[in-house]
Amino acid sequence: MPTDLLVFGPHPDDAEIGLGGTIAKHTAAGHSVGICDLSAGELGSNGTPAERRAEAEASARVLGLAWRENLGWPDGAMRSTAELIRSAVALIRRRQPRAIALPYWSDRHPDHVDASATLTEAVFKSRLRRYDVEGTPWHPEWTCYYFINDGAVPSFVVDVSDHYEKKREALACYRTQFAPAESGSVATRLTMETFTRLIESRDTQFGALAGVAFAEGLVVREPIVRRTVLKSQP
Repeated sequence: MPTDLLVFGPHPDDAEIGLGGTIAKHTAAGHSVGICDLSAGELGSNGTPAERRAEAEASARVLGLAWRENLGWPDGAMRSTAELIRSAVALIRRRQPRAIALPYWSDRHPDHVDASATLTEAVFKSRLRRYDVEGTPWHPEWTCYYFINDGAVPSFVVDVSDHYEKKREALACYRTQFAPAESGSVATRLTMETFTRLIESRDTQFGALAGVAFAEGLVVREPIVRRTVLKSQP
């Protein structure tokens, strides 16, 4: 079954940090949404790959995903290679998404930057009929970029006010990252209370600018076509 929205996340929890509310809003409306985690986050200071995969599956249930996959890319090594591109193209062709959301290309985390560039290339090559990867060539209607750590001026925002509790619930599934309790756990940027406030303050700011409680921002590279200059479209 074709997917309405495919969200790529470099590590488990990235898609939820940037687009958890948007994902919940789309699944609640009956859209088919899938998340593809690129790695198991094996270089993370807390949590094992198995624990992080289990947390990702728990979050998938909270968000009502149609599916969730992990491509097994190496954490910390997501720069473009033929192997990584081919694996992403194969997934895109198999899932046939109408829209794809990728990490924004400017971010403090090198993996997020590298993943953005590698996936952008994969989305382009997915459409090429002579690019030899299994599946029918596929071109999504458009590709959007979402913010994980840093923010920028969005091309548009999605009002997620009615679904923000679902985002909070999904993020809470990642206990090893935000509230680790095991002996040997260490303090990180994610375990600080300020990190959660950073996420919510960004979503609150985008919401305030749009006149709603919470919103998530996305960027597109091409102009957005509207039928008229009137705010309410007929």
